[in-house]
Amino acid sequence: MSDREIVCPDLDAALETWRGDGFRLDSIYPADDPHTAVLTREGEQVRLTSRPDASRPTSELPPFQPGFILAPGDRSESPGRAGMLYRDLIPGRLGGRYIASLISIPNGGPVADWVHFHRIALQLIYVRSGWVRVVYEDQGEPFVMRAGDLVLQPPQIRHRVLESSAGLEVVELGCPALHETLADHEMVLPNAVNVERTFGRHRFLHHVAARTSWTNFHGGEAQETRICDTTAGLAEVRTLRGSQIDFPVHHGELAFGFVLDGSARLDFEDGFELGASDAFVIPPGAPWRICDGSDDFRLLHVTTARLG
Repeated sequence: MSDREIVCPDLDAALETWRGDGFRLDSIYPADDPHTAVLTREGEQVRLTSRPDASRPTSELPPFQPGFILAPGDRSESPGRAGMLYRDLIPGRLGGRYIASLISIPNGGPVADWVHFHRIALQLIYVRSGWVRVVYEDQGEPFVMRAGDLVLQPPQIRHRVLESSAGLEVVELGCPALHETLADHEMVLPNAVNVERTFGRHRFLHHVAARTSWTNFHGGEAQETRICDTTAGLAEVRTLRGSQIDFPVHHGELAFGFVLDGSARLDFEDGFELGASDAFVIPPGAPWRICDGSDDFRLLHVTTARLG
């Protein structure tokens, strides 16, 4: 297949032109600020890019670079893939190892998405507000996710976002930070059901908050998920509430928090006041806790083991 690269100042405009000429979109990256896309037509391949010097996705995980990060909730959004708005929750990306984004769809309705997949080590979606209808390979009919619900997207599972409410907000977290969105032009979803299928070492998980009870968690309360089981111990995810939560020291890689609602104080180093939409990362081996949580305080808490 012939291959050529074309540098364009406006990727969206270039995509519209080339797709109008009969090319189909095979891949695009990164999702939060797309600058490069690959299109094909009858044996011809074109790479469109507005940043020819940018790094390309690889199969190698970048080295983990630990550090403390505090991302205030008033950081600006940027246009991303499929008309969604993205806000970076892990500036610096911990050396390119992890990405977390607050993704929003202000107007709702059908989403301009297509059947696609990602070559990733870990990816999860957590609904903060609103609802979204999605469909996944081997998981049956489309279903609706609501606030507090979560899916684990195993590596290379085909999926598609179909429609959403106005004001949808989801937190998406993935590893590595830089990865492609690759189209599958042949698969039609929904397809056959095979809920026990594994993708790599992972199994698909749809966590429903309304069916999950609150249990004790180090002075607070948690809605636990089964992500530890479905990722073979790679990750743990929970929703937390409480006025004071004393977190056990984490010796893996990522310890990530996102304030879903309310306010609290992060007792780490000199201390930080937290409000809704603030995000933070605690370095491995460091003690920390949440203090003075408001009655409506809710925290999304994600940890990962060492990836090697």
